Amino acid sequence: MRVLSVLGSTGSIGTQTLEVVRNNPEDFKVTGLSCGSDIETLYSQIKEFRPEAVSVSNEEKALELERRLRSEGDNTPVLAGAASSTDIATLDSADTVLGAIVGVAGLVPIYNAILKGKDIALANKETLVAGGDFIMPLVEEKGVSLLPVDSEHCAIWQCLWGEKKQNLDRILITASGGPFRGWSREQLGGVTLEKALNHPTWKMGGKITIDSSTMMNKGLEVIEAHHLFGVSVDKIDIVVHPQSVIHSMIRLRDGSVLGQMGKPSMILPIMVALYYPDRGPRLLEEFDPFDPKCCDLTFEKCDTDVFGLVSVAYDAGRKGGILPAVMNAANEVAVNAFLEGKTGFTDIERIVRSVYSDFEGRNIAKVDLDTVLQADKEARIKAGELIV
Repeated sequence: MRVLSVLGSTGSIGTQTLEVVRNNPEDFKVTGLSCGSDIETLYSQIKEFRPEAVSVSNEEKALELERRLRSEGDNTPVLAGAASSTDIATLDSADTVLGAIVGVAGLVPIYNAILKGKDIALANKETLVAGGDFIMPLVEEKGVSLLPVDSEHCAIWQCLWGEKKQNLDRILITASGGPFRGWSREQLGGVTLEKALNHPTWKMGGKITIDSSTMMNKGLEVIEAHHLFGVSVDKIDIVVHPQSVIHSMIRLRDGSVLGQMGKPSMILPIMVALYYPDRGPRLLEEFDPFDPKCCDLTFEKCDTDVFGLVSVAYDAGRKGGILPAVMNAANEVAVNAFLEGKTGFTDIERIVRSVYSDFEGRNIAKVDLDTVLQADKEARIKAGELIV
């Protein structure tokens, strides 16, 4: 039985993780839950899963939840503040931490969980984008498992099972293309928030949905794959596959191409990570190769002239140091500003490029947690100044 702390339990990945637990109570126990501010969902989760402790980043919301629980005679500890997710990630009773906090906020609790010897099921791209240079060596040093939950990286990981590392030629990360596949840069100038949030395939949270519409999510995934699988970013290709049937592929040195197929649902990659090295029971409808979507699979190159953030991500992946963290921080600020109606869609790329260029000449090659967090802080301030 795995004993789980679920970071970001009220979000899309967190709630689907708890759906897996709900359907397999003999295989999983929940000991810790964390969220940002959605205490209504967290309250329901507390009542169902009876965790040892929970955390809420928003201190006012944490106090509100605590009062509600105490009025009912429920003494579940409610930890408060930005650092409280680390307390949940490092609970002695947890053996596995599901990291689904959005953004670089997920880095510190995951880092500390690894220090405590916890296995990590990672759905948070930014942990490796910003901190891969020190997270992966720490994983090896502590002898823990880092299990990819992102659908693309889970697919790549499964394709690599049993393969020798020297046999890997290229990684082919698939992408739906988002809602603006085939658009011109001029057309992107008229994108509204409503259009950007209307993803054609996946149901996700706001930030990742916007990242998908700019294709930045694929840039982040390239850097994440670079760290997870020890492959240069120049041996990782983005393949636009609108049907979202093949979740990613690898090409081996003899020319063989292996791919993982399935429905566009995060339930399966969550289960693959949590049950590894075994397989759990099937929770989704079985894959139907005769479904019309499976009869016409298409593949296209990613248009980096239109979706320029992909090129920035490749550059950051090549140069390393603080630049991936800087790029990610600027993107988080710009995306949040767009979600709040403070800036336009194409301003996201403008802000990211400007901040990135500002830091390029003063990159720091060897990074640790403090270095990355400082770069992240400075980049956020710079990005904030560019919001108009």
